[in-house]
Amino acid sequence: MKISIYQMDVIAGKPELNRGKVKDWLEVTCKKEKPDVVVLPEMWTTNYTLKHLNNIADRDGEPTTSFLQHLAKTYEVNIVGGSFANRKGGNIYNSAVVINRHGEVVYRYDKVHLVPMLDEHLYLTGGTTYHTFDLEGLKAGLIICYDLRFPELSRKLAVDGAEILFIVAEWPETRKSHWFALQIARAIENQLFVVSANCVGQYNGISYCGNSMVIDPLGEVLYCASDKNEESITKEIDIKQVSEIREKVPVFKSRVPHLYKLNTLE
Repeated sequence: MKISIYQMDVIAGKPELNRGKVKDWLEVTCKKEKPDVVVLPEMWTTNYTLKHLNNIADRDGEPTTSFLQHLAKTYEVNIVGGSFANRKGGNIYNSAVVINRHGEVVYRYDKVHLVPMLDEHLYLTGGTTYHTFDLEGLKAGLIICYDLRFPELSRKLAVDGAEILFIVAEWPETRKSHWFALQIARAIENQLFVVSANCVGQYNGISYCGNSMVIDPLGEVLYCASDKNEESITKEIDIKQVSEIREKVPVFKSRVPHLYKLNTLE
């Protein structure tokens, strides 16, 4: 499977301009690299302009979902569509969407864990459900930024069969060391590929650390992008490594869930 990641410098509060950037990037990348999957970062339509989301958030996933569906069909590529501010009813969510080559939505996810350090909970509503989804014949999972700090989420996805974990983020420079350590840990403990799309640039005094990554099921970093530059990353992975490593080091067969206190691990 060949994966292309857009490490994006998001223009704050300008959804149309950001959609234009994504369209241009995807057109060039698909023609040059011919990826199976492309991955966008968190809040790529608006950046973390929380105080302004009432005016610029999508409504029921539109127009962003239709925009990505058109691109998926045009370039016959699967799109892990990062996340975007999305009004549903009276609430705004940090929503992710995954679309297959045929333009069909195969997964929607609302970020479960909201960031208290950014007052995200004052402007957004947290999601309540998550599960694996099928993409190109394999099982995948998706989490958003702060979700990375909660191993229960990724473990449940792995227990349910996920072979690849997509992480879309606007992770800050101040906690860059955590970005590395937590991703590698998630890959090792769950014996799956980790593919992350982070942002660069800054907004409201917060600088994003870039370093979008592809990590194999042994925790080896196969590629790490720069920490400051907008960048396109393409890497091919061999998904068979997941089953091979899980057979050699049978972590999931060794689990004893009845001894664990957290029901979410069962």
